[in-house]
Amino acid sequence: MKNVKSVGWEIRFGLFLVLLSALIYLLHYAIFRDSHHIFIYMLGHIAFIPIEVLLVALILQRLLNTREKRAMLNKLNMVIGAFFSEVGGDLLAYFSECDPKLDKIKKELVITDKWSKKEFMELSKHLKNYDYRIDIQNVDLEHLRNFLTRHRNFLLRLLENPNLLEHESFTELLWAVFHLTEELAKRGNLNQLPDTDYAHLSGDIKRVYTLLIHEWLDYMRHLKYNYPYLFSLAMRTNPFDQDASLIVR
Repeated sequence: MKNVKSVGWEIRFGLFLVLLSALIYLLHYAIFRDSHHIFIYMLGHIAFIPIEVLLVALILQRLLNTREKRAMLNKLNMVIGAFFSEVGGDLLAYFSECDPKLDKIKKELVITDKWSKKEFMELSKHLKNYDYRIDIQNVDLEHLRNFLTRHRNFLLRLLENPNLLEHESFTELLWAVFHLTEELAKRGNLNQLPDTDYAHLSGDIKRVYTLLIHEWLDYMRHLKYNYPYLFSLAMRTNPFDQDASLIVR
């Protein structure tokens, strides 16, 4: 109903402008009695309308949309930062400890302030071919369940953010983490599960772990080029760097 009233107001305003234009043309004719002059300028203005539509509706609108999307992505990166601060960072550190093949990529994940965009891109390509695997026997499922259920409301609030539609990969990560939370929360004794359940949970954890590393790398790249002071802290808390320390050196 509100939208109908809005459209009705716009139509009335448009008709008012057309009527006002007609009255001004009539006033011009009444004063100067020169219809030839009126029609020359009228046709000139009408001829320029397609170009004006091109400038306003296509070029200018696209520039505004690009600027708006960039601003929205910056806000989303604030949400991503909150996620890694509250949940993602701890999950990444915990899962990486249960990755039997981590040594193959661990050194490559030690990001420094000297990295260029090329190094981020090369690592991203390399990680796509990495065999992500979690040894579920080393995972304390009870501890993991308690951790995730404590942050369930936080995850739900993130999922309620309508702007997440602009960031599909992060949305997929949130759903994967939330799904893992539900899988663990609905089970009883996590130490006495059939092998099929352990295999299923292992797949869920692997999905989260894979998405976590990729999103973490993208987030680190964003901080490197937009927020150097936050990047400094992220480097000093890098879960893949054994020498990482909060103490500034």
